[in-house]
Amino acid sequence: MLLCLSPAWLTKVPAPGQPGEAALLVSKAVSFHPGGLTFLDDFVPPRRATYFLAGLGLGPGPGREAAELARDLTCPTGASAELARLLEDRLLTRRLLAQQGDVAVPATLAFTYKPPALLRGGDASPGLRLVELNGKEGQETLVKEEVGAFLHSEALGDALQVAVKLSGWRWRGRQALRLYPRTELDPVVDTVLALLEKLEEEESVLVEAVCPPARLPFPGSPPPGPELALRICAVVCRTQGDRPLLSKVVCGVGRGDRPLRHQNSLPRTLEVALAQCSLGEASQVTDVRRRVKAAAEAALAAVLALEAGLSAEQRGGRQARTDFLGVDFVLTVAGRALTPVALELNGGLCLEACGALEGLWAAPRPGLVAEEAAAAPLVETMLRRSARYLMEGKQLLLLGAGGVSKKFVWEAARDYGLKVPSYGPAPSKSSSQCVAVLWFLQLHLVESDPNHFASQLVQTFIHFDVTEHQRDEENARLLAELVRARGLQLDGCFSYWDDCLVLTALLCQELGLPCSPPAAMRLAKQKSRTQLHLLCRHGPPWPAPSLYAVPCCPLESEADVDKAVRQVPLPGVMKLEFGAGAVGVRLVEDAPQCHEHFSRIARDLQGEADHPGIGLGWGNAMLLMEFIEGTEHDVDLVLFGGRLLAAFVSDNGPTRLPGFTETAACMPTGLAPEQEAQLVQAAFRCCLGCGLLDGVFNVELKLTGAGPRLIEINPRMGGFYLRDWILELYGVDLLLAAAMVACGLRPALPAHPRARGHLVGVMCLVSQHLQVLSSTTSRETLQALHDQGLLRLNLLEEALVPGEYEEPYCSVACAGPSPAEARLRLLGLCQGLGIDGPHYPIAYFLSHFK
Repeated sequence: MLLCLSPAWLTKVPAPGQPGEAALLVSKAVSFHPGGLTFLDDFVPPRRATYFLAGLGLGPGPGREAAELARDLTCPTGASAELARLLEDRLLTRRLLAQQGDVAVPATLAFTYKPPALLRGGDASPGLRLVELNGKEGQETLVKEEVGAFLHSEALGDALQVAVKLSGWRWRGRQALRLYPRTELDPVVDTVLALLEKLEEEESVLVEAVCPPARLPFPGSPPPGPELALRICAVVCRTQGDRPLLSKVVCGVGRGDRPLRHQNSLPRTLEVALAQCSLGEASQVTDVRRRVKAAAEAALAAVLALEAGLSAEQRGGRQARTDFLGVDFVLTVAGRALTPVALELNGGLCLEACGALEGLWAAPRPGLVAEEAAAAPLVETMLRRSARYLMEGKQLLLLGAGGVSKKFVWEAARDYGLKVPSYGPAPSKSSSQCVAVLWFLQLHLVESDPNHFASQLVQTFIHFDVTEHQRDEENARLLAELVRARGLQLDGCFSYWDDCLVLTALLCQELGLPCSPPAAMRLAKQKSRTQLHLLCRHGPPWPAPSLYAVPCCPLESEADVDKAVRQVPLPGVMKLEFGAGAVGVRLVEDAPQCHEHFSRIARDLQGEADHPGIGLGWGNAMLLMEFIEGTEHDVDLVLFGGRLLAAFVSDNGPTRLPGFTETAACMPTGLAPEQEAQLVQAAFRCCLGCGLLDGVFNVELKLTGAGPRLIEINPRMGGFYLRDWILELYGVDLLLAAAMVACGLRPALPAHPRARGHLVGVMCLVSQHLQVLSSTTSRETLQALHDQGLLRLNLLEEALVPGEYEEPYCSVACAGPSPAEARLRLLGLCQGLGIDGPHYPIAYFLSHFK
């Protein structure tokens, strides 16, 4: 991230192949480094900007130059002069917020001269009276009638004063506010008429109620001194999926008989400010914060909806968006409740106030919990949009399209801008208009099934049998020849499908593309080899990977079973060497059970046709490993060049013994921070120990009394619901991260991500839920509840087909501000839908998350 102190340090150059757009080059900037170090750097050649955010203005000076620099860029921009002009038009934004319904605004009378198209017509807004003027002269009678009616209207409520001001970009920060008693008609009329003479087209004169400061009745005499008023500044940011998120709230306190503005009051927290106004009860603080959050997020939602209907020219460029917003509130009493009333929107003043308050906490103090910076969600949005811009036009080869559980890949590709036919539910209007233009990725697919639905969704489809793993090296050479013959200029190659991971690494090696070594992929793919290899890795570095590995023994024949029983303590776990989805995994307590299960698997699961998609193309060899007591967890990692960029830990509920089918999950983890850190370190050390250096990996672990123990490494992105949950809670897309790493680009991810809520989910199984899934809790019913936001549905199988070796049919989850609330919502939902029952006790599965 670079800071440019002068527009002269930046240059716009025409973008090849994109008429009317320009790339932004940086020749000089201040750079920032760990430890508080800054340098003034000159860049030769200039560096290409991948995101641009600037202070804007129409007047002479750097603001106008910055506005010109921001216009029609190829890279994403977080603001533009065109958008700022709309946001800082008080009349336009006030009408926008009034129509929203969730945001209280002051009662307002507006005289507008030749209003812009966005203000013409439309539905009437409560508390807002708009008078359109075709001329500025001869309006005395009309103004007097309208002002008189307004001053006597019930819309003003308890307001004793009105303010008269100008509205329009030209008047931003240049005018004085005029206050008058509500009872004085003539001075208000005279001021309005005088201001009308200054208007240009699309500007307005506003007469608005001055909301009385919030106060409580005092027993006896009121406290001495002037009455205090409170101004609340809220910063709200656009996050993943164009969802608004309140970032921080700061306040200013001043005399109630004077206008309270930015930069003329000291910023303080909401708790301190309310206490100074004798409103410091915990319930009052909680209620005000809740109301401010709802109103601020509704304000940004209204702005984003407005932008979605604007053309690229109206926004100031194809990539111009409003990524954050400041909302100024005054706190008053309405209907016997403390109510924040939105006064205006701004582009940076509220963020500046938050920064001033955060500066007070720059020195660490004992006992204080670090609070996320106000700009943190904005920076995440910057990085996310920058990443998509970097991926624009990249040529990616994907090996293996996967089954129904991977359909999210194709929905994500469509939302990211891949030009594919619609599949599944259509994205929202804001998603399709605001996101799809960002990332034009060229995707090519290698797949065994010529009739796979994804064959119609990609630029190039290569039908190739990827299931013959004994021929992976030969197939990699053949695929490399096919790629070259078709003239594909690939930037990366990756896979999220278990069957294709080793072949992908071999193909990357043939084509000279970034990837973890094939030997590392082979090692991680075969479960017994993973454990036995790590058992021999005693370090350095320390903690060594051997501390996390579990004794095991490979089983290729019946004779191997007796040998394994003598080497591995029982009870143990028998599983397929190359299996997936816990199919064929079983707890065995003695030698006869081991022989029985080995024979059953050898008979029932001989090849890919017996159970597609669980790795039988590699054979049906098994292993016996020691059974580890403890809680089960998933750690999803992003590695680049052997460095850990991000890690996400989730908790699993008890599995259904003697099988190990997953029942429930919770994210983020409920573990203590030290235990969470131990799991992350264990997962990271195990990946490095196997030679996995680049990619997105899923590591399954158990946390025992002696620390973490490895179950297995999945050398690909986590399956089931994990990508969806991480995207929802943290705003990090593991699919995008995997694509970037495959192209040799380092994803910029939060090193210590903070979840914005909690998700708790359960699996539905055909063996337990066939009746309800076929009737009252059908796929259509679950999808409808998902669309209403009542639950999160991840469909994992297409058909309701019962069988001995089953995988979960779907995952059903509920969100909540706390784990307890998410659990209660999910339990009630499962009881209502019939998912809970004596043979599938949801309360027991969820009890592990307390």
